[in-house]
Amino acid sequence: MPAFITVAFKNSLALVLGLGLLAGCKKEAPTPAFAPFNPPVTSIPTPPQYGTPFTGVPNREDAVIYQVNMRAFSQGGNFAGVTARLDSIKALGANVVYLMPIYPVGTLRGVNSPYAVKDYRAVNPEFGTLADLRTLVDAAHARGLSVMLDWVANHTSWDNAWVADHPDWYLQNSAGTILSPPNTNYTDVAQLNFSNPAMRLNLIAALKSWVYTANVDGFRFDYADAPPVDFWQQAVDTLRHVKTHKLLLLSEATRSANFSAGFDYNFGFNFYGGLRSVFGNGGSATTFDALNASEYTGATGTQQVVRYTTNHDVNGSDGTPVALFGGDAGAMSAFVIASCYKGVPMVYNGQESGMTTAIPFPFTSVKVKWDVRPDVTRAYKQLLRARAGSAALRRGTPTAYSSADVCAFTKTAGSEQAFVMANVRNSARQYTVPVSLVGTTWTDALQGTSVTLGSAVSLPAYGYLVLKK
Repeated sequence: MPAFITVAFKNSLALVLGLGLLAGCKKEAPTPAFAPFNPPVTSIPTPPQYGTPFTGVPNREDAVIYQVNMRAFSQGGNFAGVTARLDSIKALGANVVYLMPIYPVGTLRGVNSPYAVKDYRAVNPEFGTLADLRTLVDAAHARGLSVMLDWVANHTSWDNAWVADHPDWYLQNSAGTILSPPNTNYTDVAQLNFSNPAMRLNLIAALKSWVYTANVDGFRFDYADAPPVDFWQQAVDTLRHVKTHKLLLLSEATRSANFSAGFDYNFGFNFYGGLRSVFGNGGSATTFDALNASEYTGATGTQQVVRYTTNHDVNGSDGTPVALFGGDAGAMSAFVIASCYKGVPMVYNGQESGMTTAIPFPFTSVKVKWDVRPDVTRAYKQLLRARAGSAALRRGTPTAYSSADVCAFTKTAGSEQAFVMANVRNSARQYTVPVSLVGTTWTDALQGTSVTLGSAVSLPAYGYLVLKK
């Protein structure tokens, strides 16, 4: 979404606060079937395939997504700066690199937002050239990393050529004036008209072209609850017909129908709101149990929710995880819950360096400071390594055992089990171990030591324990 407003988050936080006050390689499953509103887009020619389709794309439930904000990521603010740090992203434990919008940014009525796209088929020269993007993708693939592009389907900049060439492709009032997205203050962009079949065909064809032009492995779809579901059915169906590529498709949205439209992922707006409620306002740790049910409404098979403790929107508007969740220890406790309870974790560039300075919109004033907090980076690596090494932590079925102050759950995948406890308070807490687990022996997934559980576990302020067997 345009980063100068966070309406969706505010709504989701209000919902989750209400919940808190009231109270919780495997073969890929087939994509859910649906009846497309329109046939897949095949009539517009696709570009020649650049490169060789990547065969290392993870199954959707095994992804660890790393969000790159190009402007802040390196001193140069470009593709080359990302390519130079791919080894660090890999070492962290991520396997999917998600690049924020790479397209030229509109200037007419603009606020320098990357989400005001001037040309869907071009590369923003601010970041480099198409050749530079291809170099990044090739280097990522060589390291076993998939690459996902950000796609803005709901609106364009006012100086996008479509505005002049195809005004009927945009939402208009009775006087024929093109409108900004309704019920928002996104005045820097023009709302597309999803009732226009030609607009749909050209938008989807432009989207599909990047699979061939840059050999990418998927897309994160911005503000995805705004376009109608039948548009997403058509877009997803078109992408699923690209049989040469395994594509990961993430809707930055909460609508349950997005799952039936065929997306791999919805976005954990409400879970983030739950973290804010619990860590910031003293809400009960049982809040997360309810969110595991509500955020997965409509999901089938291995469809997932992407969960995070920060991203480009909330980092700038709300603050860093260190500021929001009680310092370094609280930020890690929150990330343990987000990454291990249920779903796919996402890391936003810089959080693994323990950044205390937010990266405000339009992301041009602050650069990530790398390698200044090796202890924080080590903690992220340790946790993500443990997650990667445990099928139970990645995709096991959770059972809730939380108290008001400790988020606790077991996860089971076949013969593998995990037991996670995370103190959500800034003071030590005693956690009463479930009777069925008293006397059981586990391996500390982070330290490698043997742990036999008694009737209670003492956790320091924001302390956590990740066990497996």
